[in-house]
Amino acid sequence: MTKIRSEEEIVSGWNDGGTVLVTVCCTTYNHERYIHEAIEGFLSQETEFPFEIIIHDDASTDSTVDIAREYARRYPRLIRTIFQKENQFSKAGLINPRFVFPVARGKYLALCEGDDYWTDSSKLQKQVAFLEANPDYVITYSDCRPFDEDGVIDRDYGGAREDLTSTQLKKAPPIYTLTSCFRNVIGEVPLDLMPARYGDMVTWSLLGHHGRGKYLADVAPSAYRVHAQGLHSRKADTERAVMRLITISALYGYYVRLGDDQIARYFRSRMLMTLLQTMGFGFLYRLARMLVRSWESISKRLG
Repeated sequence: MTKIRSEEEIVSGWNDGGTVLVTVCCTTYNHERYIHEAIEGFLSQETEFPFEIIIHDDASTDSTVDIAREYARRYPRLIRTIFQKENQFSKAGLINPRFVFPVARGKYLALCEGDDYWTDSSKLQKQVAFLEANPDYVITYSDCRPFDEDGVIDRDYGGAREDLTSTQLKKAPPIYTLTSCFRNVIGEVPLDLMPARYGDMVTWSLLGHHGRGKYLADVAPSAYRVHAQGLHSRKADTERAVMRLITISALYGYYVRLGDDQIARYFRSRMLMTLLQTMGFGFLYRLARMLVRSWESISKRLG
């Protein structure tokens, strides 16, 4: 990482009169070994507009809170904190929509968990410039570079590397969360989505009601850390499948209530595939997934 700038150096480049344009939403839990890189990646952003950073700690049992508190002391104009006394994710998902989005002041929101970090100092500037110039797009995202303690991992984690239509966004496609920057338009999350465990899936789907998605290839890949303590990677395959099933079921019920038959049918098929996976029928799951993809491809060709 490059030398960290002071708060005065960061704000000296702003020309917007102090109005926050972007809120960086950083969720943490036991990230004492990694949170420095995440925060300093935020502070490295060179923008023409004001931005703020909200760090939400979910009752860490290590020194993550102490580290976040010290950065907030050094950067009082930039960093705000939310420290939970009890772990909220163990009670329900949707940490950002429940606790961070409602207090964000930015016109745009950017996400990055405390164990990942950004490598491109112009990331926010590029994403906001595109969204300001293209009101029909609601979210921008880019690529990431997975790595672990041994170095870069040669593996594709499946994030979108193409533009997405509003319909595709409603289907909660895989997007690298740490690369996202989107319009602050979601508002209060519907009650029928509250049981969901994966907040990013819910976020992408709700954004689909407001526009399209843009893949920005000129943003340098962000750093996605793979480690045993990660929220996702520390879960067993079956447990992750159960979390997906709960989230997909919530989205299915939401679109049934809206009367959107097309999207509801899509999530119903995903529920079936994920249920097979949770029951341990890996072969049937892969077969069902292949059949659904084939059906989607044929439907797309037929219009």
